[in-house]
Parts: sequence; C-alpha cells; structure tokens
Amino acid sequence: MADRVRITFVLLNLIAALVLSGCRDPGEGDYLNVSGKIFVFNYRIAQATYLLTLSKVRPLPDDSTLETTFENPAGGEPFVVQQKIWPTMTKITVESPPVRCVKANREYKVSMRVMDAKGAILQTIERKMISDTDQSVMPEKPLVVGPFYDVNPDKGTAPNACPAT
Repeated sequence: MADRVRITFVLLNLIAALVLSGCRDPGEGDYLNVSGKIFVFNYRIAQATYLLTLSKVRPLPDDSTLETTFENPAGGEPFVVQQKIWPTMTKITVESPPVRCVKANREYKVSMRVMDAKGAILQTIERKMISDTDQSVMPEKPLVVGPFYDVNPDKGTAPNACPAT
C-alpha cells in the first residue's frame, strides 16, 4: 500500500511539473530567432544576395519593424533594409539588395534591430555569414534577359572591380 501511495505521489508531482512548465510567461526574452542564413548566387541574372529567415518566438507589438544592416562585401557603406513585421507572420524573410565581391570563407557581418512603432529597440541580433562560394565564379553580366529567359545578347565579361582582400 505504501508503494502505491509513493507511486501516486511521484506521478502527481510529475504531472504538475509538466503542466507548470507549459505555463511559462511569454512576456520575456527574444521575439525572433534566426532559423536560416545563406548567400544566394543567381547565375542566370548574375546577382548575389544575403538571405536570412527568422522565426517568431513570441508575439510582437503592433506596427513593429525590422531593420537589417548588411556588410558591403565590396567595401563602402553597408546596405540597410527596413521592413514591417505583420502580426500574422510566423516566418520572416530578409533579403539584401544585390551585392558584389563576395569572397569564399570570409565572415560578413549582419545586424538586425527589432523596433516597436515608436522606434524603441526591442531586440538586437548580430550574426556572421560565411559563403562557401566565391562570387568570381558568377558571370559578370546576366546570361538571360526578360520574362522568357531570352539569351542575353551582351553577355560578355567585364573586368571585376573588387578590392583585393
């Protein structure tokens, strides 16, 4: 009989612990986390971009925005992208403008700031991105043009004006 009471007591405590762990207050911690990051090389249009995917961890205030700053691989000013985060979004995709001079095995910095409607920073995310491919393998000009992927009549190569690093 004592064993039965002990087993019942342990099971009730286990059930209570499981129930209480599900009641965690979602009011603290991060709003977003990075679930994927990659450099996209589109050889057809001779263009490379940063691409990140974020997952929503908990609800954001209405009218929140995401400001992402991408290091410019060619040097110079970084690229800044701002976008609204809609309440129904569970996955958020951030893509940079086209970039040039991406080098393989080099770290590039990406900074993200989640802001509320008044511009107050709710979360900051810093990441390093590394490409396993050098952009020098890409054509300098698009291979195709137009909606039907017509062959580009001017697909010759132009000199690459990337800094030596």
